[in-house]
Amino acid sequence: MKQGRILVVDDEEIARRNLSHVLEREGYEVDCAQDGAAALALLAESDYQLVLTDLRMPGIDGLELLRQTKARWPDTEVVMITAHANASSAVEAMTSGAFYYVEKPFRLPDVRKIVGEATQKAALKRENASLKAALDKVTKAPRIISSNPEMLALLATADGIANTDCCILMVGEDGTGREAMARHVHEKSGRQGSFVAVDCGNHGEEALALTLFGRSGQPGAIERAAAGTLFLDEISDAPPAIQQGLSRLLQDGSFTQPGSNQEHRSSARIIAATDRNLTELVEQGSFRQDLSFRLSVVALHLPPLRKRRGDIPLLAMHFLSKAATHLGKQVSEISPEAFDRLLAYGFPGNLRELESIIERGTALATGQTLSADLLPDHLSHPEAAGSDGAAQIKTLEELEHDHILKALEHTGGNRALAAQLLGIDRVSLWRKLRRYNEES
Repeated sequence: MKQGRILVVDDEEIARRNLSHVLEREGYEVDCAQDGAAALALLAESDYQLVLTDLRMPGIDGLELLRQTKARWPDTEVVMITAHANASSAVEAMTSGAFYYVEKPFRLPDVRKIVGEATQKAALKRENASLKAALDKVTKAPRIISSNPEMLALLATADGIANTDCCILMVGEDGTGREAMARHVHEKSGRQGSFVAVDCGNHGEEALALTLFGRSGQPGAIERAAAGTLFLDEISDAPPAIQQGLSRLLQDGSFTQPGSNQEHRSSARIIAATDRNLTELVEQGSFRQDLSFRLSVVALHLPPLRKRRGDIPLLAMHFLSKAATHLGKQVSEISPEAFDRLLAYGFPGNLRELESIIERGTALATGQTLSADLLPDHLSHPEAAGSDGAAQIKTLEELEHDHILKALEHTGGNRALAAQLLGIDRVSLWRKLRRYNEES
């Protein structure tokens, strides 16, 4: 597998050939140019992660090539190599954006290390830029960020019923974005009233009754949501008396306040959410069947984050941008190792847990990159997939095959995103898939 693409620029053929040979043995794809003009022509035609250039060359020298490269292709790293090192040229090269300044004669292990670090930095910039572009694309939906087919289908359903008056039941684990989806529906509905959220599991019966229905001179959530949307979170925790009042509200749009017989009317649209199975609660006798029917005219089942791992990079970048702005930090990138740990983790707390992890890493970061060491320790030890001993050991090729299929599963068959998550280009992924098909 190719490590990256490098352009070697030197007016001495033997120097170009030797350096090219060393880098190709390391797994890099290498092109050569004999001067700065030829290098710029190649840069205009192909995408390079790194340029290794001599300082002194006829025509466009190394410093001018550096300046033009950083101006036109800022994500391409440049390493300057020279046999005529001096403090002045070194300072000029570094202030112009060079990744490193290498003096001849150099040790090959040192060059390998520098090249590895430079190509990794370039790849990180490209990966994060690609994720930001994908994030810009999916954030056309104001609150829901996803490229997962199941989530996109839910969004399509939500958009289709947004401007109706039907009740919607959001079903999903805590932290899966139930309220975010409800707000999305409200914003798409065109309703002029407010979005009012009430957690039915966070109040006693009397307090919840006052919160929802209000009392004389003190409007409750139902009145405040007039011509808007009332979101009832954890509806399965509502006490029986509250369920009765809500059932009446949904039946004819009327309600009474505690201690009063005066009837009030409401035009609020009701969206409820739960992490429990209302049908089972009805069978157990703890939830009203008529209320269950009225709430779940349309039920949207939100998948947990572990079922939509392809969204983790997009969501992580979104939360990173949000946290950096909130905390006043300059963190703008997530390292490949950090992405690997995030993708291997199960996220029992779903999106809320991911956001907390990214905010923590952003707060601790001292540079522009959120690195793996800034993640919580428990992300360093993902749960083992199995422990059946030597009988379950697979070959490296089998592991690669399984890993690619798992990446495709997590991205819903999106090959471009799967290739990005795997750290390979789309052509390499396509070739591997074609080989697997031919072998099977």
